[in-house]
Amino acid sequence: MADRSTLMSARGLTKRFGGLAAVNDVSLDLWLGQIHAVIGPNGAGKSTLANLLSGDLPPTSGRMTLGETDITGWTPEKISRHGLGRSYQKTNIFSTFSVWDNVRLAAQSRVQPSPFNPLGWWRAAGHMQSVNQRAERAIELAGLQERRQVQAGATSHGEQRQLEIAMTLATEPQVLLLDEPLAGMGQAEAERMVQLLLRLKQEHAILLVEHDMDAVFTLADHLTVMVNGQVIASNTPAAVRADAGVQAAYLGEEH
Repeated sequence: MADRSTLMSARGLTKRFGGLAAVNDVSLDLWLGQIHAVIGPNGAGKSTLANLLSGDLPPTSGRMTLGETDITGWTPEKISRHGLGRSYQKTNIFSTFSVWDNVRLAAQSRVQPSPFNPLGWWRAAGHMQSVNQRAERAIELAGLQERRQVQAGATSHGEQRQLEIAMTLATEPQVLLLDEPLAGMGQAEAERMVQLLLRLKQEHAILLVEHDMDAVFTLADHLTVMVNGQVIASNTPAAVRADAGVQAAYLGEEH
């Protein structure tokens, strides 16, 4: 198993919208080889927290580090290039392109321009060997080898979620922020996604925002529960499941 090296941390992270604290004094660590799930009712601040960590929203206060680098206030593009990959609740793909072209475009975003050809003119994308290799590896990791030439818009909902993750993987991130990757899936698709995430955690630190409690308790190594923007518990899944306060606020007796 991978060691517990910390790849991303947040300390005292807060986001206020006027008088409302959507995220209030949240601290967490994301470790290599582990999935840290964040759960809570609608409006708990889970997606806002993910948006803060990815740079989509600037924090009102608090501090974030990626590796040993303070990334507080960085743009999403800069954070992404430093090693963070993000998927969103709404699938973001190029529906008229093939699965392969979607992933290759994501890999191509990491190409550094040459000082002699800063805009990359007159160079066919298909001839970029390093780009193709990253795209190929991402498609393999996501389990989409047999769907590579299919138009993205013609794939199933579950495959489109796999494709979005493949596009994220093509940027070679160390940390993955996944916002409800199982949303809207049937049982078979959800099971494939669970197996994919278990494979991915071996080489990444993963923050998982998810409402599917069966998947959460199958996947999570660490579990944080948020209510009204605040953390009410953060521990192992077994400890959180047994927490009377969490049961009363969110999980209910069935869990």
